[in-house]
Amino acid sequence: MRRKIIAGNWKMNLDVQESILLANAIVQHEKGLIKQRDAKIILFPQIVNAHAVAHVLRDSDLKTGLQNISVHQFGVYTGEVSALAAKSIGCQYALVGHSERRNLYGETNDTCESKILTALNAGLKVIYCIGETLDERDSGEHFHIVEEQCKTALKNLDTEGIENIVLAYEPVWAIGTGINATPEMAQEMHAFIRGVVKSIFGQAIAQHISIIYGGSCNPSNAKSLFSCEDIDGGLIGGASLKSSEFLQIIESI
Repeated sequence: MRRKIIAGNWKMNLDVQESILLANAIVQHEKGLIKQRDAKIILFPQIVNAHAVAHVLRDSDLKTGLQNISVHQFGVYTGEVSALAAKSIGCQYALVGHSERRNLYGETNDTCESKILTALNAGLKVIYCIGETLDERDSGEHFHIVEEQCKTALKNLDTEGIENIVLAYEPVWAIGTGINATPEMAQEMHAFIRGVVKSIFGQAIAQHISIIYGGSCNPSNAKSLFSCEDIDGGLIGGASLKSSEFLQIIESI
């Protein structure tokens, strides 16, 4: 059975005290709501707050991740963040390929492949984000775009590597635009992605890998999305900044 995953991407929000308070509020529900749902919960704070959040989560089942890592493990790369250093402060996950990293900072599928390999070599697990823009969907290229994102970044992974990957489908056109993907649209793409994984790694891995949804998931649409056969949870943005909303989404599993 595939593991259900809810990840909160706090982006460039919250100072250290606010991050600690939010992490504590979520941890307090761990033995009840979270345990009942048997869901893996991962929090992605700003890098400057990651150590403090990891400390809050240290005795819980919740995990901490970084929103971005360097393709390099160490060296003369001022301002970059090492996956090895992230591991040393208690992080277990790295977020790679988020649409904002692609669109604002020019990260390519090849860049994502390098970051995935760097993260895995450092002992981190990866949530790898894929998805199309509105223009790409309107032009009918959305399946091709997502297939290329998968194949380019994952092609050199062995079985152990892919087992440490979670895929997150982000329809970029549905993030903060007021336009929502219907559960049917999301399920269609998730099933397609699972098919791409099958073509690379085989049926067993395709059925085992978790594929989560990252397109403006919130308490009002989470249950209908998570009830879809191939949607295994969510990568949550704005709704993860309020404990009440985030916990409602977890409850939807």
